[in-house]
Order: sequence, then structure tokens, then C-alpha cells
Amino acid sequence: MVAPKQVFVLLFNARTDNEGIHSLRVGDRNVVLMFESEDDATRFGLMLEAQDFPTPTVEAIDTEEIEEFCESAGYELQLVEEGMLAVPPETNVEQTDWQADAQKSEELDLSDLDHLRRQLENLL
Repeated sequence: MVAPKQVFVLLFNARTDNEGIHSLRVGDRNVVLMFESEDDATRFGLMLEAQDFPTPTVEAIDTEEIEEFCESAGYELQLVEEGMLAVPPETNVEQTDWQADAQKSEELDLSDLDHLRRQLENLL
């Protein structure tokens, strides 16, 4: 089947520095779901919320753009055709990659602040 020109994906912390895309862990692979239908993506997001996930944002994206992103990130793609009921797995990873990235970012920011503080103290 040929993927539509535009699909819908689930993002966490959309349009922030800590944005993350929802993916499934299948063995040692990460698989990003791209939905043909916005309603189906929304339904899947509501099921994630019921599993205590943060509220995802459903975003429309060009198929070509998500394919390029996944290729560069080493992720695989799976098209969820309209009307196909996708259900999240019952188990989830303990810590998401985007949470880990946020923690690294905070650590980097603190080390940058410490470095800047030392430079300013040396000026005095």
C-alpha cells in the first residue's frame, strides 16, 4: 500500500525544546506509528492517557518528512490505515528518550551556569 501524502503522529511536549514523538518498542527496534486518520490518532492518544502517559498532541505531517526523520533517527515506520484499531501495548518503557534528553539538557544548562559563574567570579 502507498502511504498518503499527509499522516498524523503523536507528539509529546509539541513545539518545545523537549519535543518527543511516540514510538513503540518492538524487540530492539523503535517503531513510529503514522495514522491515516486524525480521529484514529486521537483515539490512540486517549488510550495512552488512560495508561498515565502525558497528553499527546496529534500533529499532521508530510509522509516524506516523517520518513526522513525516522531514517535519520534509526526508527521504523508503520502505517495505521483508517479504521484500523491500533491499541497501545499494556507495558511501557520506564523512561522515555525525550525525558532522558530533558534531563541531559538540564544537566548541561547547570554546568554552563557554573562555568559562567566561575568566569564572573574571576573578573571580581
